[in-house]
Amino acid sequence: MEMRVPVRGGEVWAEHVAGPGVPVVLLHSGLGDSRGWDPVMPRLVERHRVVRYDVRGYGRSAPPTGEFSLVGDLVSVLDQLGLEEVVLVGCSLGGDTALSLALDEPARVRALVLLCPGVSGFPMPEDPEVDAEFEALAEKRDVAGAVQLGLRLWAAAGADEAVVAQLEAAVPAWFDQGDFLRKGRPVYDRLHEIQAPTVVMVGDKDRSILAAVAGATAARIPNADFIWLPGADHYPSLRCPDLVAETILRQAV
Repeated sequence: MEMRVPVRGGEVWAEHVAGPGVPVVLLHSGLGDSRGWDPVMPRLVERHRVVRYDVRGYGRSAPPTGEFSLVGDLVSVLDQLGLEEVVLVGCSLGGDTALSLALDEPARVRALVLLCPGVSGFPMPEDPEVDAEFEALAEKRDVAGAVQLGLRLWAAAGADEAVVAQLEAAVPAWFDQGDFLRKGRPVYDRLHEIQAPTVVMVGDKDRSILAAVAGATAARIPNADFIWLPGADHYPSLRCPDLVAETILRQAV
């Protein structure tokens, strides 16, 4: 069932599929919207209640008009749907949101599956050339140019139609969120506090810095498992949907 879920100062597009098992909540990356989960959804809904939604400004959710936080919107979605304990599956940007909730409200997170996670507080190297290129594109609101930049940086496994559509769903949010998104407390130095069973996955064609982030994250979370995704770049649910779905199902018990 598709719906609009109220959040502070707005609403987000969401899909809620009622199933028999533990609720699974899918959090998309900053390089796409929740349609990135399309290839794994059929496997999950056979056995679980599944929720996915588009972050404000991405895909089918309207741009923000006031201050908001990613974890705050996640909590609003969970509360509106009456979900007290869930398995969180977070890709990239969604990985950081999942980690934030697992640290802030550990009783609500039964397990974590993190796909090429973004991890706030990780000492990322600066890339002034890419930053300058993006700033020039943003100043002109050049969506097509930003899509090409995204393909160059994140789509090493191929610029197919699905990946292009994901970037087209994300670029407007890159341009519009800056004035409204409020970041939470960084998670990297708190990863040792994670209590939920965790699996970290990353593609062997993703950028080397993201492989480093994933490895360091798995090393810091107690008893976390680490899985390489063969042939995958920063779009693991599109590149390796069966392996991603199987991993989620193993965690959602």
